[in-house]
Amino acid sequence: MEQISWNDFQKIELRTGTIIEVQDFPEAHKPAYKLFIDFGKEIGIKKSSAQITDLYSKEDLLNKQIIAVINFPPKQIGPFISECLVTGFVQENGTVVLAVPDKKSANGLKLA
Repeated sequence: MEQISWNDFQKIELRTGTIIEVQDFPEAHKPAYKLFIDFGKEIGIKKSSAQITDLYSKEDLLNKQIIAVINFPPKQIGPFISECLVTGFVQENGTVVLAVPDKKSANGLKLA
């Protein structure tokens, strides 16, 4: 595992957000959802593609608070542009368990 400095870590914008819309993403090569996430007034709404259909239904995700990296450059995924990376833990079987705040937090708060 490569070590990074504290300064490297501080460059990563890990923020809390609330999923406000979930759409199917039939064009994706692997099953995925299109997520629309509210990061508060300062940051606004960002889109993400997430391969989390194994463990989460659209209903499970709506209004769920998540942690995402918001300062990666946009990434084209088929016809969709992903603007942030929703974080999670990849299990041995390949499914992803989302990283989420333990308690309800304001949208846009930075992980410290």
